[in-house]
Amino acid sequence: MTPVNILIVDDREENIIALEALLTRDDIRIFSTTSPNEALKIAWEIHIAIALVDVQMPEMDGFELVEMLKSNPRTKDIMVIFVTAISKETKYAVKGLGTGAVDYLYKPLDPYITSAKVDSFVQLARTQAEIRQKNDELQNYSIVVKNSADIICSVDAQTLRIENINPAVEPIMGFKPAELLGKSIVNMAIEEHQPAFRKKLGEIIKDNLPFAVFEFRFERFDKQVIWVECRASYRNKIIFINISDISPQKSYQEQLIKSKEQAEYTKKVKETFLANMSHELRTPINGIIGITGMLLKTNVDEQQKGMLNLLETSSRSLLGVINDVLDISKIEAGKFNIIRTPNNVSDIIKSVFDLLKFRADEGNIEFLLEIDPGVPQSLMVDSLRLNQILMNLLSNAIKFTERGYVKLKVSVLQKHNDKVKLKYSIEDTGIGIPADRINRIFESFEQAEEDTVSKYGGTGLGLAIVKNLVELKGGELTVSSQLGKGSTFSFINWHTIATKPVNKVSVKPDKTLAPFVNVRVLVAEDNMVNQFMLSKILKDWQIEVDMVDNGRKALDKLAANDYDIILMDTHMPEMNGYETARNIRVDFAEPKRSIPIISLSAASFGHEQQEALTSGMNDVLSKPFQPYQLHEKMSKLLNRDAKGLKV
Repeated sequence: MTPVNILIVDDREENIIALEALLTRDDIRIFSTTSPNEALKIAWEIHIAIALVDVQMPEMDGFELVEMLKSNPRTKDIMVIFVTAISKETKYAVKGLGTGAVDYLYKPLDPYITSAKVDSFVQLARTQAEIRQKNDELQNYSIVVKNSADIICSVDAQTLRIENINPAVEPIMGFKPAELLGKSIVNMAIEEHQPAFRKKLGEIIKDNLPFAVFEFRFERFDKQVIWVECRASYRNKIIFINISDISPQKSYQEQLIKSKEQAEYTKKVKETFLANMSHELRTPINGIIGITGMLLKTNVDEQQKGMLNLLETSSRSLLGVINDVLDISKIEAGKFNIIRTPNNVSDIIKSVFDLLKFRADEGNIEFLLEIDPGVPQSLMVDSLRLNQILMNLLSNAIKFTERGYVKLKVSVLQKHNDKVKLKYSIEDTGIGIPADRINRIFESFEQAEEDTVSKYGGTGLGLAIVKNLVELKGGELTVSSQLGKGSTFSFINWHTIATKPVNKVSVKPDKTLAPFVNVRVLVAEDNMVNQFMLSKILKDWQIEVDMVDNGRKALDKLAANDYDIILMDTHMPEMNGYETARNIRVDFAEPKRSIPIISLSAASFGHEQQEALTSGMNDVLSKPFQPYQLHEKMSKLLNRDAKGLKV
């Protein structure tokens, strides 16, 4: 508690001592003097609340001292109590009160009366101090409210009429404050928002909410509609509301929403386009590769066989370019998944090495492989993507190396519990990369030099795909290079050691495939080349085949005939494969409802393959495919053994 300052003025020291003895306590601070002039100085320098002033003093009597205190704005609020030994006549009392005193104490002082009176004035001084503080606060609040950029108003809780409102209403709403006093706050909202606005205010009153935030649209004086945010507080049957114009924020939010919707629409259109592109490009390539394989099995001379091999190589090269473009698109769309399964990493590496060795031999390049003996036999890896990374990096190294060597080295950097850190390095003595172009080679469609495409070919996507694949696998890709001396590409990746060994049964594509005994197949495929290819493959397996070119016809055929299995393209006119499968699973009775369905899809996006399974298909075989892959899936779904007999 802040002490109250009391000033004692008496020309006799003994009187001061007596008063101090009566008044001394913790909540009072006493200042005293025998000189009226000194008293004026103290009152000027220190905030004095109460002054006990002797009337009869030399130099200046008490009346004159009080007159001087009351004439000064800084000391005029001091409560003066006269202490006097002169007559108690009315004229002296009137004179003292007339100068500004609030009471009298008569000598000899009664200790109880003196203490009681001073105590009451101390309480009064405290009350006055609190009032002054509140007034100062109210004045400050008033300044804030008047100068606020937001509308601030008080509203009667019973009538919802505006009692007070600040000047900010004019620049925001276009109304002068006086024009809105006594008007309903609800009418400020647009007509369609008024019921909800009234309801919200009613909830605030009903629930006695100390704070609530809500947004509505208000109509300005000029009929322009704006968005406002209201922050309301209910107290003592008054609602205090702060109203902010949030139209700019709302406009920005609407733009963001539109931009988001547009981006999502664009993304969906792009995905649909890429899905169709995948189907339209991969489907004919499937036909070319399939028919080329068939032709190679017929009686052709060496010259024709050479041309067919070139045709197959060109088709697979084209398929590689298409896959690169689709892979980049899938990565950008966030549709690319890394699927880790137990694999023998050494086998994957040797397989890639053996596949590319003939290309190195053709260019008279020494092709070296070095695998650390400490590499675990079985690791959890995505074999397809590891293969893709190594193929891209090694193909690049061979392509840009005219003499010398290309070396693939796999080393163990660290082992920890069931984790192993491997480093894959591809070193070459090729043309190298300029220092200012190293970072750009990992960007889509970029090459180290402007004439690289014309000299060496390629799309400029290989390294961009490698970089994204390594990052998706949680690895780190680095490159060091010297122009004219060669380059080294390295990527480091942690792998989990597989708990179970890899036991893969290799299937040879050229293995004679067993016929299917007493099997009837319905094929739904709209591409004529693929129809021919599938028909030829299935008939070679002694299968009875019915062929249709859309889903609607497939349903009609299934309704009229019995089949053991359906091979269905997903993209077909009139009714696609997804819808056809759903119709079979819902509208047909058993056993046709449960007939096995294999999706023969050229889709490259994982979500399309998932959609095929969700629609009711049993398995998915992506185009292009090898006959033995189709034979495997059919055997599994038809429960056939290696001889094609039912088990």
